[in-house]
Amino acid sequence: MSNTNSTSQSQSSQKPQKSQQAQNGAGDHADDRRAAPVEVLRQARSQLAELTGLVPETVTSFEQTEDGWSLEVEVVELVRVPDTMSLMASYQVDLDPEGQLTGYRRVRRYERGRADVRRPGGH
Repeated sequence: MSNTNSTSQSQSSQKPQKSQQAQNGAGDHADDRRAAPVEVLRQARSQLAELTGLVPETVTSFEQTEDGWSLEVEVVELVRVPDTMSLMASYQVDLDPEGQLTGYRRVRRYERGRADVRRPGGH
């Protein structure tokens, strides 16, 4: 019988906390909040690896957009010896505000040891 009393007391002590959260607005807008940038980076890398089977090495670009987030992620597409001859690729990865991947595409493929070619007068 004392178990029933403990349970009743425990449940009644939790009720004011829930109503207090509702009054403060806590929990009501949790879905409206954007994911933290560090969490977005983790999710993007993990989701891209799962979808492509490629291991992300570096995030080279990261920005918040109107629709969520946009990142550029470098991966090794083909390992070669020496390592400077491995084929790398940059992928544009788009995520929604909560950090869920909504799309990706390869935007560049190159050998690891190659530098970008700079155009005269350009950056």
